Amino acid sequence: MAGVADTAVEPARAMFEADAASRALGIELTLLGPGTAQVRMAVGPDMVNGHGIAHGGFVFALADTAFACACNSHGPVTVAAAAEVAFILAVREGDVLTADAQERVVFGRSGIYDVTVRRGAQVVAEFRGRSRQTKRVEDR
Repeated sequence: MAGVADTAVEPARAMFEADAASRALGIELTLLGPGTAQVRMAVGPDMVNGHGIAHGGFVFALADTAFACACNSHGPVTVAAAAEVAFILAVREGDVLTADAQERVVFGRSGIYDVTVRRGAQVVAEFRGRSRQTKRVEDR
């Protein structure tokens, strides 16, 4: 994981390494910092819907993974409270997507994060997630 060296983000790294769903999709964590994360995924043939384009759920899952890493980078166990995505361009088999998550604001136990999903320089989706820190302390 290039760019993932800061011990302050260790909880997010541990969470990602235990994430079987993201691993099954071939998602890679490429950058991690306080309140920020970048992940990458290649669109495989099993991710294409009946229209010959990537199923939106896979694009959402990539963005959601970046969101999860960014909001868990502060330490407390944090989950999604809500999320929405705007699909901008069609994605096809073979495309390599990158999702960049950025913390916008944290207030109390809640936060708002924006994630931009790109194919190269082209923006293909925009995602906004709201996070909530749980009261659970997890030994990661």
